[in-house]
Amino acid sequence: MTEAIEAPPLWMMVLESRAPLERVAMKLASPFKRLLPKGDGHHVIVLPGFTADDRSTRPLRELLEDIGYHSHGWNLGANLGPTAEILDGIGTLVESVHAQAQGPVSIIGWSLGGIYARELARAAPGMVRQVITLGSPIQMIEQDSSSAQGIWDALKHLHSPEFKRETRAAFRPLLEVPTTSIYSRTDGVVHWHMSLVRQTEHSENIRVYGSHCGLGFNNSAIFAIADRLAQPANDWKPFRVPLILRAHYPRSHHFDLNRLP
Repeated sequence: MTEAIEAPPLWMMVLESRAPLERVAMKLASPFKRLLPKGDGHHVIVLPGFTADDRSTRPLRELLEDIGYHSHGWNLGANLGPTAEILDGIGTLVESVHAQAQGPVSIIGWSLGGIYARELARAAPGMVRQVITLGSPIQMIEQDSSSAQGIWDALKHLHSPEFKRETRAAFRPLLEVPTTSIYSRTDGVVHWHMSLVRQTEHSENIRVYGSHCGLGFNNSAIFAIADRLAQPANDWKPFRVPLILRAHYPRSHHFDLNRLP
């Protein structure tokens, strides 16, 4: 499949204005965080999206600390894309946290951060416990576009020539670690089809209602993240929505190469 996938329509980009409201909703729900599945103390790295930095992931990292994990930002400043410094930095980060944890670490990646997370798991599966992506354009290749295309093109001269995406993830070998892709059909930055993974016994897609820029604050995404992280190591099972929360999780899609837009 080599046809280019276009950016979402303009009206979906306008809906990204929901993100601040999702942040407010996360704050309002904070008294209920005690109801989230409790952590086992393992280490979790959270990688920001394109042009964002650790400030964007701080609310999620603080929540993860509160429910029992050791969370880590990336300390690499703004995510300007796959520069040599960033690619070297995230590799060093995983090695450092793995050594500190004395065991595999989970990685959460928001948007472009999820692409990094998957590549880290591909390169060093023994260091990674699981990968959770938030609105990440997993299937995106060079000729596809997003609503951030203008900024990406302006910064492309900074990007490492080694980080080329010429083959959709569906045609690459499966990751050796469990993977969860959390996405929204009204994502205004990347086409939602690009966020779907091939569904296997160790990979899944979870659909939520919300914006791209608010996924790190989205209460449904947060519950799914907490549920995924709380699973025992080496005993991963697909997400099962509690009956009381089913209205917040519309039916997820399966990746189908023949139905890409």
